[in-house]
Amino acid sequence: MSDSSPLTHFNEQGRARMVDISDKTETKRTATARSTLIMQRETLDLIKQGKMKKGDVLAVAQVAGIMAAKKTSDWIPMCHPIALTGIDIQFTDNGNDELYIEATVKTTGPTGVEMEALTAVSAASLTVYDMCKAVEKGMQISSTRLVLKTGGKNGDFHLEES
Repeated sequence: MSDSSPLTHFNEQGRARMVDISDKTETKRTATARSTLIMQRETLDLIKQGKMKKGDVLAVAQVAGIMAAKKTSDWIPMCHPIALTGIDIQFTDNGNDELYIEATVKTTGPTGVEMEALTAVSAASLTVYDMCKAVEKGMQISSTRLVLKTGGKNGDFHLEES
């Protein structure tokens, strides 16, 4: 992926800057990110049955993910504050030892929402870990990645999974 254009996040002095998006076209934009948590089957069963001592793990993780998406620009220095038009967090599992968290974030604006989707699944994953660590400290948060992006001048992206 070679591009002869200058790096957009650096000013003339070579220092970091927030990119000016004031002249960019507003379009509908969507991003979906996914994270996987690997844990013991017993831990996953407790989560699914709502039997963790700290409460409903998935409900709390869902709220954490939504809140995190809305605050992404507070965490990632060069992200623009974005008016989000939708955030959805979904949970699925493999019935054994993996919990999948997927966040879809939407906006209509001049910049994308990839970082918001990635932040949402990261916060939701960390929340699951926090609420379950008394039962299993060895849980693994893995494979956090962007799986879909639509809108913007660079077009759509869909991760081809093997």
